[in-house]
Amino acid sequence: MGDYSKDDFLQLIKRFGAFLTVKISNLFHTLDSRSVGAVAGLAVAIIFTWRVWRSPSEPQRRIPKRQGATPSSSGVSTHSSANVETSGVTSSSEDSNAQNVIDDFFQPVKPTLAQVVRQRLNEGRKVTCRLLGVILEETSPEELQQQATVRSSVLEVLLEITKFCDLYLMERVLDDGSEKKVLLALENAGVFTSGSLVKDKVLFCSTEIGRTSFVRQLEPDWHIDTNPEITFQLARFIKYQLHVSPTKPERTAINVFNSTTLEQFFGNV
Repeated sequence: MGDYSKDDFLQLIKRFGAFLTVKISNLFHTLDSRSVGAVAGLAVAIIFTWRVWRSPSEPQRRIPKRQGATPSSSGVSTHSSANVETSGVTSSSEDSNAQNVIDDFFQPVKPTLAQVVRQRLNEGRKVTCRLLGVILEETSPEELQQQATVRSSVLEVLLEITKFCDLYLMERVLDDGSEKKVLLALENAGVFTSGSLVKDKVLFCSTEIGRTSFVRQLEPDWHIDTNPEITFQLARFIKYQLHVSPTKPERTAINVFNSTTLEQFFGNV
C-alpha cells in the first residue's frame, strides 16, 4: 500500500512539473513582478515539501549470514536479499526520475527576441536610426549612388523593433537616385510589410547637420548612429543613444552605449 501511494505521488509530481513548465513559459510574457514572485514561492514550497517527504529513513541493518545454515534457510536468505536489492534499485530509480522532473522544471527559460528588444531599449517607444553602416551594407553616400543592400543579419532585429517601436530611418544622400535605391532595397527586404514602418518614415537629407536636426525634432527615446560627433552632440538632448562602430569613440557620454553592430547589441549574433 505504501509503495502504491508513493508511485501515485511521484506521478502527481511529474504531471504537475510538466504542467507548470508549459504554463510558466507562456505566463512570463504577461506576469508582473509580484506574480512571478508568487509562482517562484509556490515552486520552492513544493520542492521543500517533496525533499522532506522523500528523506531516507534509517538504513536497515544487514543480517550477517550464519555459518552452517541449512540449504533451505540459505535459499530463503538469498531470495530475501534479492528482494531488498530490487526494492532499493526501484526506489532509487523513482527518486532519480522525480529529481529529473524537478531539474527540468527549473531550467532557465531563454527570453524571446521581442523580450530582449524591450528590455534593451528600456521600454523606449520611439527610435531614430541612420541607415549607412547600421541597416545597409554600404557605409558612404557615394556607394549609395551605385547600389543599396540591406544587411541580412540585422533584418530580424529590425523587424522586431518595428513591431514594438515607432521607428524612423534616416540618411544623407547625394541625389534622388540614391533615395530610390534605398527605398527599393528596404521594400525588397520586407521591412515595410511588418510593424509600423512605412516609406514616409524613411527620411533623407543632404548634410550631417540635417540628420541631427531630424533627430532633435522627432525627440526619440533612442537614436542609433555611426558618427561619434553626432552622438556626442545629441547626448544632451536624447535620453539614450547607441553608437555602432568596431571601435569605441575617444569621448562618449554616460547615456551613449557602444556596439559593433545593431544585432550584437540585442544579442542576436
